Amino acid sequence: MRIAIVGYGKMGHMIEAAIKESGRHEICAIIDPLSDDKNITGREINNETINGADVAIDFTAPDSAYSNIERYASLSLPAVIGTTGWLEKLPDAEKLVTASGMKLIYSGNFSIGVAVFLEIVRKAGAIINNIPTYDVAVREVHHRAKKDAPSGTAMMTASCLLDEIDRKERIVQYSGGKIDENAIGITSERVGYVPGIHTVTIDGSADTIEITHTARSREGFASGAVKAAEWLVKQNSGIYTMDDFVSSLIGGENA
Repeated sequence: MRIAIVGYGKMGHMIEAAIKESGRHEICAIIDPLSDDKNITGREINNETINGADVAIDFTAPDSAYSNIERYASLSLPAVIGTTGWLEKLPDAEKLVTASGMKLIYSGNFSIGVAVFLEIVRKAGAIINNIPTYDVAVREVHHRAKKDAPSGTAMMTASCLLDEIDRKERIVQYSGGKIDENAIGITSERVGYVPGIHTVTIDGSADTIEITHTARSREGFASGAVKAAEWLVKQNSGIYTMDDFVSSLIGGENA
């Protein structure tokens, strides 16, 4: 499989390492409009710079994510989108994908471990839905350089709970003061070099249950994105999420 890496920051470099480590794929292009790295092969996404890619893996910036998707759609190029902070444009992206017949998978976190964590959270939410004496909250911790808060993974975690717990109506970012009992609060911390910690707290009057995923490095994010690319190229045209990808893993399908 020929892979174009789009965005050559920290994650782009880790994607490159994960592809090389797999030994199964070829990096045919590295595209970044800003980097001066000698490995950059192109500044823009077009038919020439993608160099015959079978799929693109894109970890860029929120303000360029949707315009990149437009380019992938025009090229009918399958794309793995790991950029966060652009989902207000998701309805437009869905229309693009449908009209172009391309394949796209997006996620705030491509770690297989996080995907398993989210599946466990979803099942826990379904259980807690039937036990109204328990409340839930989400806490996330990341390194100081992370630009967005809450993290995309924290929002995915809270959304899993929101989908399953009928008495919860919305997600709020906690910044002090009382939280309405119908809301799920997310607390964000930024410190040092933490790759990512996400915790769901399920709290009752008699006890507390915690479900935590701790990333040791970004390597899991990169290898998961490569596995998602392998899976995506085998699918029919459409827009997919990590839920679709993980369902294939849980079901024992080849991913």
